[in-house]
Amino acid sequence: MRFIAITLIVHRPDPVTGVRKPTHDRFREVVDNALLAEELGFDGFGVGERHERPFISSSPAVVLSHVAARTKRIRLFTAVTTLSLLDPVRAYEDYATLDHLSAGRLDLIIGKGNGAAQRDLFDVTPEEQWERNAESYEVFRRIWRQDKVTAATRFRPPLTDAEVWPRPYQQPVRVWHGSATSKESVDLAARYGDPLFSANVSNPMEPYAELIRHYRERWEHYGHDPDDIAIGAGTAGIHVAPTSQQALTAYRPVFEANLAFFKKAGLPVVFETLEDFVERSSALIGSPQQVIDKVHRYHEQFGHTAVHVQADANGLTDTRHRDSLELFQSAVAPVLRKDIPDPPFAWGPVLPASPTAEEPVHV
Repeated sequence: MRFIAITLIVHRPDPVTGVRKPTHDRFREVVDNALLAEELGFDGFGVGERHERPFISSSPAVVLSHVAARTKRIRLFTAVTTLSLLDPVRAYEDYATLDHLSAGRLDLIIGKGNGAAQRDLFDVTPEEQWERNAESYEVFRRIWRQDKVTAATRFRPPLTDAEVWPRPYQQPVRVWHGSATSKESVDLAARYGDPLFSANVSNPMEPYAELIRHYRERWEHYGHDPDDIAIGAGTAGIHVAPTSQQALTAYRPVFEANLAFFKKAGLPVVFETLEDFVERSSALIGSPQQVIDKVHRYHEQFGHTAVHVQADANGLTDTRHRDSLELFQSAVAPVLRKDIPDPPFAWGPVLPASPTAEEPVHV
């Protein structure tokens, strides 16, 4: 099993202290967390993409380029690249450049993104967002594989023998499809034989398990080998402590502050108590053995071989958060690495592949 630390770069007041860091300090914290993730032995570090308050993750390629310059080993993930909002040509240019600068350490997680504010910002309607996401991805993947691309696109100017530079380092880059609630993203992943990354954050297990079952069905429908499936899953929070009671005591102020924020903002509340949150959500809060047991419980339903955890302290003190991640890596990760297999592909740079000029774009 592989482990990825991610941040969406939320920029709001600390849920416990009420203090909001200056923007510059928040970005510096992101870089520090990436360095910590590499130091502790995480396999990947991911940066989200959002174009609305309270996030400042509108330029993940820029952030990850800086992280690439400060790290040596850890793989770099987007979480997610919102292709429904982006020009696929421009997105390719950014990420091909980043892939060179990182010496082939890039993995992309793509998705349509969510939130009305960012759809309005880019003038994308709810009715067309899935078609935009599919078209952008199909063009993006062809540019990555072919030296010249012709595509009769709907949502950007058509391409005729277009050459886009730089040519890629990884040929091709690995692309995961991020999915929270939609069968559309799951079907797109299955169609191309790409790995799936379930958000697995806001709700109990079953809605995500249902989507993963649908992904497996569509995977076989499109004629792919079931042994080649790779699935990742998110988590709703993390705090690992020597005992369950210590973990609950430390995390309770964080949960209660976040609960109050959700209620004040009029956001849906799924878990009303910390105990329910720990029991029914994907949050990894408890002793090492409790966390191991929970990941196994999810693995029984998902069959996933990669997990992401929060890179940010998110209301915990920096010391407690670091201690939690250290304990995760020393007492949890080794057991799960032994018990659960890795994804069915090398974790290093993707092997070169020949371009396929005849591959169609579905518009």
